[in-house]
Amino acid sequence: MLLKAGDPAPDFALPADDGGQIELSRLRGRRVLLWFFPEADTPGCSLEGRSLRDHREYFDQNAIVLLGVSFNSVADNAAFARKYNFGFRLLSDTTHQVAVAYGACDSAKARYPERMSFLIDVDGRIERVYDKVDPRNHAAQVLVDVLGV
Repeated sequence: MLLKAGDPAPDFALPADDGGQIELSRLRGRRVLLWFFPEADTPGCSLEGRSLRDHREYFDQNAIVLLGVSFNSVADNAAFARKYNFGFRLLSDTTHQVAVAYGACDSAKARYPERMSFLIDVDGRIERVYDKVDPRNHAAQVLVDVLGV
């Protein structure tokens, strides 16, 4: 079931492309854009990732941590992040449990997560759900919402 604004963001611990691990609960006090993408280094995901990278300065200025999540292996996500010099971490949800918890896929048997994002507030609650994502303008849309312009 897809989460909605006001819901608590399900906590998780996932391996990151840099060999570390990210625990959502350790990011309390900061806003997080949790970006689910179908597959590393595919045209739409590359376009969306580059857009987030290109707007990263604005996310940083607004204290928003960018985290990408896919079903890809750590190695595949690392290669993807290096290829495009993302500068933000990509997480590997190989069991699909996080995507199921957020509603980014219907079951653990899903081949890919849906392309969607969740803006999580400083208290760990869903601030906004982006379930109809256009990879060409997603980063700009999030920033418009955050900045209120």
